[in-house]
Amino acid sequence: MSDYGSEAVDRLPFCTPEKAQRYHTDNFRGAVGLNWYITDPTVRFIMAYYLRPDELAVVEPHLARIGELMGGPVARWADETDRNPPRLERYDRWGHDISQVVMPASFTRSKRAALHAQRELRQHARAAGVRSSLPLFAANYLLNQADIGMGCALGTGGDMVESLVARYAPADVRDHVLAKFESGEWDGETAQLLTERTGGSDLGALETTATRRGDAWLLNGLKWFVSNCAGEAFVVLAKPEGAPDTTRGVATFLVLRTRRDGSRNGVRIRRLKDKLGTRSVASGEVEFVDAEAFLLSGEPSADAGPADGKGLGRMMELTNAARLGIALFALGNARRALVESLCYARQRHAFGGALIDKPLMRRKLAELIVDVEAAQALVFDGTGATNHRQPRGLRQRIAVPVTKLKVCRLGITAASDAIEIHGGNGYIETWPVARLLRDAQVNTIWEGPDNILCLDVRRGIEQAHAHETLLARLRDAVSVSDDTGDGGATTRLVARRVEDLDAAITAWAKLDPEVAEARLFPLARFMGDVYAGALLIEQAAWERETRGADRKALVARLYARRYLADRGPLRGIDDESEEALERFDELVAGAFTAEQT
Repeated sequence: MSDYGSEAVDRLPFCTPEKAQRYHTDNFRGAVGLNWYITDPTVRFIMAYYLRPDELAVVEPHLARIGELMGGPVARWADETDRNPPRLERYDRWGHDISQVVMPASFTRSKRAALHAQRELRQHARAAGVRSSLPLFAANYLLNQADIGMGCALGTGGDMVESLVARYAPADVRDHVLAKFESGEWDGETAQLLTERTGGSDLGALETTATRRGDAWLLNGLKWFVSNCAGEAFVVLAKPEGAPDTTRGVATFLVLRTRRDGSRNGVRIRRLKDKLGTRSVASGEVEFVDAEAFLLSGEPSADAGPADGKGLGRMMELTNAARLGIALFALGNARRALVESLCYARQRHAFGGALIDKPLMRRKLAELIVDVEAAQALVFDGTGATNHRQPRGLRQRIAVPVTKLKVCRLGITAASDAIEIHGGNGYIETWPVARLLRDAQVNTIWEGPDNILCLDVRRGIEQAHAHETLLARLRDAVSVSDDTGDGGATTRLVARRVEDLDAAITAWAKLDPEVAEARLFPLARFMGDVYAGALLIEQAAWERETRGADRKALVARLYARRYLADRGPLRGIDDESEEALERFDELVAGAFTAEQT
């Protein structure tokens, strides 16, 4: 659609019909309307990297349909929901507390479409004997580019909740809840309730209490920040009466919106949060008033009273799974920011040419492409999925907190870069990137900010020697190749940095405890930088071996040069060549293809 008719153009001073083309809305459509799977060579590379050709043939048509859905209707519905978020009806007309969250129609349509597409993918994969976990992870990567709030609503630990219910809930509750999950009725209807006014991370200080009542418990307390509070099944941390006032006394409970006798449970929503972003997921303050609950644990522990002492650890299983999902949210933010930036830079002209042809703009876009692909390598490796180098598949104990720390920060900086590339338009809510920045900021908070992640890395090192497993993974990754198109220089650089990381961990372990804690952040950053570099080397070797191509080797070189190389006193300014500019078109072509759906 044109913003100006020919008559209006004639009346504009100093304007011609040709110049008016610069302002035609259709020239700036951005990412919405594209098929986000077909136009993303990087995720198609990842799918081919992890799946056998016969497996890929089964799932790829579904991923293509999901890419069209997410880039089209779901993206448009997400914008509508952001403008018209959920609202709370606290009381009915007689003054009864009903705590009903009213979801906008745009959210309901989006959720229904996303769940249907996921079920279809899962069913077809299962029928063909293909494990659906990785394709579904890729489907969520596509969804998160449209709306990480919806990703949160659909991905709040449903599988883990089912597992806990199956193992610990009373038989009648177990059968009822599992039937709801099996039918799909409660897909996206779960939530984890941890955070209280005492602070989200200091879970040992929580104040919600539980009192035994037959085979159930009664919960009383207030959860200060609950995402997806409109759900039906909640996993809640509380302290049973008589339990010690420490983390050992924390227990895990199941709370349902409706009691076993069919009456409404004592779950009240005080208010919804007026949030900076992720407005599509209903986040609120939830109060428990003699709420019926069921203990999700084994036998009581001698030193934990009525709890078994493992409640916090059990919830951390949910949290660790959620952390990788949140890193995937951030990756979705960064990928969408990249695509919007490429689309805009191609169309926007200034100083006599398209922005994308300017060297400084190419430098920024090239760095963003490399950062997004490094983040993609980290997040998908964190799933523990098998690939040609890891036939057994292995979840790294400290890989997830390291990945979340690095990738969630990228989600923010990529969205900020996208706003800068759009200029003043980027700062306006009717353009597509302002919401990206608002949404991305929460990822560093959800399930642990940087400092909490660093403490988790310390626990992994000190209690499980988890760094040894990670280092073995990195050494294996860089062992696959002695050449990335530069005579092996990049591979040797990354291999040296792996050994430097080993030495850094050893040196860190000898520090005074307070100094060691303060230096956890640079140590975790170092881990993330080397981890990503090693994975890119591994991917480059596979691409060269199977496709005879070297684009991923280019990405690995650019990444290593930026994050792992010693650039010298002049910081590389005196380098004779700039490979990112020389091969910019190739770099972009391997990151984004702008075919219309």
